Amino acid sequence: MASRVSPRAADRVAGDRVWTVPNLLSMLRLVGVPVFLWLVLVPRADWLALGVLAFAGVSDWLDGKIARAWNQTSRLGTVLDPLADRLYIFAALLGLVVRGIVPWWLMAVLVLRDVLMVLALPIMRYHGYGTLPVNFAGKAATLCLLYSFPLLFIAGYAAMVGDVARIMGWAFAIWGTAIYWWAGVLYAVQGLRLIAQTRRADHPLETDEKPLPGVAATSGHGSHPGGDPAQSDQTAPGRGSEGSGPPPSGTSHRKGAKSPP
Repeated sequence: MASRVSPRAADRVAGDRVWTVPNLLSMLRLVGVPVFLWLVLVPRADWLALGVLAFAGVSDWLDGKIARAWNQTSRLGTVLDPLADRLYIFAALLGLVVRGIVPWWLMAVLVLRDVLMVLALPIMRYHGYGTLPVNFAGKAATLCLLYSFPLLFIAGYAAMVGDVARIMGWAFAIWGTAIYWWAGVLYAVQGLRLIAQTRRADHPLETDEKPLPGVAATSGHGSHPGGDPAQSDQTAPGRGSEGSGPPPSGTSHRKGAKSPP
């Protein structure tokens, strides 16, 4: 007789899987990073390098589609996917800088953003959170940058094709860099909100009502700490403390208290 698995347990099992099609595609992309960098720097086989970069872009789109369609999302996949994207960006930038196609400051600006994100991870983990999910701005920035690098490689060639590729490549690079930093700002805002929620949960506001001035608080035995035990009922301010008599039956000055029978 087949045993039933709760939906929550099924989601946990799915999240713990390693050998899935999306994860295998991400692993192949990671293997392609040193191959791409070697092709760019050693034999300078740009067209082969662009083929590896094209495979990385297609597999990036494909593993997300498969993960959602076949319910193969996993925690490992949420780490491998953005890691492969960042390594390809770093490898392409390094190759472009070494070959003098782009200035070093472009690489410094993009790497600085990732360094700040890495430094924020211990803070998030201290408050009980892991890595934040990739937002739309981050995906759009990565797409723009991965489009710009092949065009900048082609821009190194002469003729009209190189001129057009240079203009389009720099347009994608500038927009991608701006959106890349904007995505970092969104991550920072999201992280600060989560930390603020955690602090509010750990230090909730005091909701107990404090006694008003002039109103004596009663203890469980009818005595008043620091006061006269005989004065067990006092009227609230504004109703008069002299000659007002006992309060009406069924009422009391303590919230939730009941009158004696």
